[in-house]
Amino acid sequence: MASRKKHLDVLRDISLFSSCTNKELEKVARASDEITMTEGTLLMDQGQTGREAFILLSGEVTVKRNNRKVATLGSGAIVGELSLLDHGPRTATVICDTDCTLLVIDQRRFLAVIDDVPA
Repeated sequence: MASRKKHLDVLRDISLFSSCTNKELEKVARASDEITMTEGTLLMDQGQTGREAFILLSGEVTVKRNNRKVATLGSGAIVGELSLLDHGPRTATVICDTDCTLLVIDQRRFLAVIDDVPA
């Protein structure tokens, strides 16, 4: 399991969290769970409703739209972030190319963190 410091370092480098203070990043990290997924695991399926985002700590994933590969992402990438803001359908399919370690944060926990941060 990665250290909380590594989680903070990865979160700090993601544009979605770039304006967050260290205290706010710590809240995001505490609201996240570290999970592992094996090679070939489907993280999300285009068109399905999403309620969480995934941040890659290690490993690689393939992103597909309409069954066409559009990207390969690695450590520090975030996928599914639109689901933190709405319950709309996933805009892409994401599959683990390798064993992956990820932070996962669901919409409910993310919104609780946001509600706790002054405007």
